[in-house]
Amino acid sequence: MINKLADSVAQALAGVKDGATVLIGGFGTAGIPGELIDGLIAQGARDLTVVNNNAGNADQGLAALLKAGKVRKIICSFPRQVDSYVFDDLYRSGKLELELVPQGNLAERLRAAGAGIGAFFCPTAYGTELAAGKETREINGKHYVLEYPIHGDVALVKAEKGDRWGNLTYRMSARNFGPVMAMAAKTTIATVHEVVELGALDPEAIVTPGIYVTHVVKIDRTATQAGGFKKSA
Repeated sequence: MINKLADSVAQALAGVKDGATVLIGGFGTAGIPGELIDGLIAQGARDLTVVNNNAGNADQGLAALLKAGKVRKIICSFPRQVDSYVFDDLYRSGKLELELVPQGNLAERLRAAGAGIGAFFCPTAYGTELAAGKETREINGKHYVLEYPIHGDVALVKAEKGDRWGNLTYRMSARNFGPVMAMAAKTTIATVHEVVELGALDPEAIVTPGIYVTHVVKIDRTATQAGGFKKSA
């Protein structure tokens, strides 16, 4: 019987190894798998390469992982914002390597990994420093840059509902990079707020099929700084 439900975050993360490439969903604070990030800090894996749209906010979530000294390199599209001081300090002191990727390229490089595409040509970044050292080509009078997929050893995503087969749905903007990251990783770990019976999810509404998911962990709803579920008055 297929049952991908894990008893705990610690159990789901037990196999993450030093030096792993970890894809972490989230767009700012929307859809950040905070419980999995905290669990990864406790698990102890080090020398990680992390892929995320941002580079952490304040001292929570991804910023806490950076602050704990677990990350060697970060691949992201938007590293600096008003509360990205953890990233700023580490990067300026030479303790963290950065690969800056335009946001659309980041999503497409992840999607390409999941789709089995070896490489693709994209016009974004042509003629800029981000294209330095990369192959370029003119196609039908337009210039393109060769980009390669981003494969992950592990993906950490935050979903809304799931079943024991690993089928997932998401809540609004919390969906963001979750689906493409789930496809691009060898192991995908998802948190959900609700575990439902098989067949309860409309097949037309399932965003990430269970074939891409390794472990599902149920978590409680918590209030977030940027909206989401607020504590009742």
